Amino acid sequence: MSGHLVREGHSGTGPGEITPDGCAVELYRRLPVGDEPEVIAAAVPAGASVLELGCGVGRVTHPLIGRGFEVTAVDESARMLEHIRGARTVCSPIESLDLGEERFDVVMLASLLVHTSDDRVREGLLRTCRKHVEDDGAVLVQREGADYRRNLPRERTYPDGYPGGYTVRIVSAEPVGDGVDSVHVEYVFDDARWTQTFRSRELSRDRFEGYLAAAGLTVDRYLTDDGTWVRALPA
Repeated sequence: MSGHLVREGHSGTGPGEITPDGCAVELYRRLPVGDEPEVIAAAVPAGASVLELGCGVGRVTHPLIGRGFEVTAVDESARMLEHIRGARTVCSPIESLDLGEERFDVVMLASLLVHTSDDRVREGLLRTCRKHVEDDGAVLVQREGADYRRNLPRERTYPDGYPGGYTVRIVSAEPVGDGVDSVHVEYVFDDARWTQTFRSRELSRDRFEGYLAAAGLTVDRYLTDDGTWVRALPA
């Protein structure tokens, strides 16, 4: 997540610019892409037009372009968007994005944005998804795995294919009231360390699907065994 205004309960530390919601631009430049492009490509038509909401520096954007998708990349941080290559970019908060009558084959909401602690922001995110997807298109949403907030602190090191390796440590998820947790994450590289603290709401599958329904979307299928990627259709 990133924004023009500082979001309550969001902060970050480490080298380089930190966006108002605690995201470090240089950190996201370093993080390699995971299996997101493969999951997305398997769920949508080849060459589809994609509206990527919360694109950051293009970690997923660039592999999608390489696979032949036509991507419009949206982020609130102009500094993040400076690193996008080969895609149209739009600097805007997701919840207030308005591209007029333009519609896309695929709208993508990744990075666990649906777990925002602010219910009004979540409603706006999903409203944007529904507004900008073709009636016969699809919305792809990334959500937390069932164990995301369990057995903390928890860490994982990623050495394979990445020079020097790095460690991601989910340090804590402390309740702050009304079902919201303050989540603290550390990213440790050989030469640098970043932290990010953000507020997030845990969503059961039923509650998640209820939010989709309220926005005019219905689950088509869960794309991954752990339920973290979901394909939804206009209702």
